[in-house]
Amino acid sequence: MQFKDQLGFIGQHMKRNKLRVATTILAATMGCAFLIVLASVGFGLHKTLSDDILENRTVTKIEVPGKEDSDSVITPQEAEAMRGIPHVKAVAERSRPQAEGEARLGERSAYADLVFVQFGNEEKAGLALSDGAMPAAEGEVLVGYHFAQSLVTEEEQENAAEGEELDGFAGSLVGQTFEIELKPFEGEGEPVIREFTVAGVTEEPAKDWMMDSSIYADASWSKIIAESLGTEETPREVLVYADELQYVKGITEKLKKDGYYVYSVTEELGSMNMFFTLLKAGLIFVGTIAILIASIGIFNTMTMAVTERTREIGVMKAIGAQPKLIQRLFLMESAAIGIIGTVLAVIISYGISMLANWLVPMIVMSSLGEEEMGDFNILISVIPWQLVAISAAISIGVAMISGWRPARKATQIDVIQALRQEL
Repeated sequence: MQFKDQLGFIGQHMKRNKLRVATTILAATMGCAFLIVLASVGFGLHKTLSDDILENRTVTKIEVPGKEDSDSVITPQEAEAMRGIPHVKAVAERSRPQAEGEARLGERSAYADLVFVQFGNEEKAGLALSDGAMPAAEGEVLVGYHFAQSLVTEEEQENAAEGEELDGFAGSLVGQTFEIELKPFEGEGEPVIREFTVAGVTEEPAKDWMMDSSIYADASWSKIIAESLGTEETPREVLVYADELQYVKGITEKLKKDGYYVYSVTEELGSMNMFFTLLKAGLIFVGTIAILIASIGIFNTMTMAVTERTREIGVMKAIGAQPKLIQRLFLMESAAIGIIGTVLAVIISYGISMLANWLVPMIVMSSLGEEEMGDFNILISVIPWQLVAISAAISIGVAMISGWRPARKATQIDVIQALRQEL
């Protein structure tokens, strides 16, 4: 019997018992769709949290606060050696004065978080500007995106209601000259006042809740200000930037091996990935139970098919059909039920996924009284191709296993008894 004849044989029987076959396919569809939709919630939550962590330029950043020996700080030579590690794009060194600072621009003032940086390395690391340019002359600095907002007058502070967000300085800060007064944390040293000119403003942080009001000055000012204050230079904070996210883990392990304290986003992602892997495996297991329940219907349908076609099977065996052919016909029929059910389940699952991703955030926003979610995008359901492949394999596999016993029974039918059976 040719393959197309086998398909015709299967299709003829399925058409003859449309209602029973349709309900069996429906059960298989519901079981497979339940598995896909349930597991997709795990994939959706995983993607939502991963994207939230990775949605800024710091994903390739590795923080190196110091060495395991608490008395040892990172030297310029050690920082230079880090630049030689494969796939390291830049090594940025930062430090702060041992003093409390206040920035003043006319009648406006703000807390001055003065940071000494190497602008060339910061630029390599991906530091971007929203206005102005990188400092090119002595005394030029960069200011954080929210620095202008932090510059307020005493009158504005006094008249502001509790929790009210002040507008601060209006207009562009680029080209503006302001002064910083630094007072040592310890001792009775005289305060130091320096003037700086704003060359540029950094890019807005990726997250709404992140505030950048720092003042970034060239690293050469670190020694000058330390001598003026009569303090020592603060140990540097070293930030290592990888070419791509995939190399962060390897660089992190290399730095740990060399005896450095290290933190990177891969450590946070590692524990999170482990949790969600277990969660997704658990959801797939629960969804598989629904498919196993649906397999009972496939087993009953195939058992009825063998019973109803006993005489037909006897005729096939009488004219020379091999048991393997008969068994294959019934396995193909059970597989066809599984395949049709899987295809319908995938279509339905994608529809439910899109509906959930559109409807659930609206319900959440409505319950919280919010009109917008800000920059936090919630994905309730995500269906990757791997999930579709796993679900299809489970669904079709269970369908074929359910049809195996009835197919085996069909090969054991006695020809004489089958031919005696009335039509």
